[in-house]
Amino acid sequence: MSVEHGYKSGSLTLAGTVAMGTGVMIGAGIFALTGQVAEFAGPLFPLAFVLAAVISALSAYTYIKMSAKYPSAGGIAMILEKAYGPVTVTGGAALLMAFSMVINESLVARTFATYTLQLFDAEGLDWLVPVLSIGLIVAAFLVNIAGNEAIGTLSKLAAIAKVGGVLIFAVIALWASGFEYAASGSGGDDSSVLSSAGGFLAGTALAILAYKGFTTITNSGGEVVDPKRNVGRAIMISLGICLVIYVLVSLAVGSALTVEEISAARDYSLAEAARPALGNAGVWFTVVLAIIATASGVIASIFAVSRMLAMLTDMKLIPHRHFGMPGRIQSHTLVYTVVLAGLLAALFDLGRIASLGAIFYLVMDIIIHWGVLRRMREDIGAHPAVLVAAIVLDLLALGAFMSLKAMQDPWIIVIAVGGVVATFGLERLYLSRWRQHDPGPGPLPDEARSQAGRSDESH
Repeated sequence: MSVEHGYKSGSLTLAGTVAMGTGVMIGAGIFALTGQVAEFAGPLFPLAFVLAAVISALSAYTYIKMSAKYPSAGGIAMILEKAYGPVTVTGGAALLMAFSMVINESLVARTFATYTLQLFDAEGLDWLVPVLSIGLIVAAFLVNIAGNEAIGTLSKLAAIAKVGGVLIFAVIALWASGFEYAASGSGGDDSSVLSSAGGFLAGTALAILAYKGFTTITNSGGEVVDPKRNVGRAIMISLGICLVIYVLVSLAVGSALTVEEISAARDYSLAEAARPALGNAGVWFTVVLAIIATASGVIASIFAVSRMLAMLTDMKLIPHRHFGMPGRIQSHTLVYTVVLAGLLAALFDLGRIASLGAIFYLVMDIIIHWGVLRRMREDIGAHPAVLVAAIVLDLLALGAFMSLKAMQDPWIIVIAVGGVVATFGLERLYLSRWRQHDPGPGPLPDEARSQAGRSDESH
């Protein structure tokens, strides 16, 4: 298999794959989402991370079974095509996954900005949040374009710093609090909508975003040593590591702050939780840790999204035009990714970005489970009860989340539903009308798809 575009069969060991998965999952998500989850789930927000891990593990069952039978660099796109064929559902759901990844980049970039501003007296300087966010996205684009071979090494070092730093934060915060859980004594009226079972499920829906990075392992299936055995092992080990760290972090935040305090500092709750234990030094430590996590996360995510979009182009599931830009298709999709992520970071706050990401991801996840349940379960030896459980839990979390957001922020529901409808509608239009006139490449075998970044001079 060609390595020109970053694909090399057998290049990832089990340990390397676990490091990659945890490096993607443990990072900006926990910095941005802890406060958001607590705002919905109340004092029980650490349990929301536990339930989210259970739901993610059930979801991972589908991906593991498919990857064991059909290990491929195609990942999500491969699963959808096997389950549905090269049709509207496949292209639309794959685009939802790509969009959720772009949304995650915006979430990460906004997190970078909000934590960075904690180092300064930034009162009245909220306009700097989108500026810093876009600046990080542009910097990540330039790093990807440069193609520096040191990026891989830097990513591994950043992953070690993130995991180690987050654990240090959790231990110090818990020790300083005397292991007393301050959030348990707050939360307001138990009859409040945000203290209800619906609020807990809504918080769980957001917490799932902190685990969805396991799909990165699926997308790298063709590069893992003995993928039929190691992809599944890597996913479950990564989820287990993340579960332990997320619970420790959420308990640490809950031990330092009440739910009201977490909600007030929801965009930078870890930095605020470090203040009682270590004062300004704790804030600096947490902010620097957040900067490392967010910067490395955006660099890796932009490459992953551009690679996925390039692959969908090669599968002839989405259109592509050069717009006068030279170079490979993946260079062009990098530009599209950066522009879209920058627009989202400029136009939406952290809460709305996280909401869009949760809705798009859960819809895509349900579509994958349904397709595998109906058409692939016997072929891959999947137990239907597990697939049904994954669908039901996804639906419960999605339904609760959308219900509460409809009461709090109906416009984000309108935008999300409109985005889903538009994605499938435009995909249907492309497949039925435009694709027959598009001279670009069509569906290709897995190995040929790994050339997704190649130059396409036919457009």
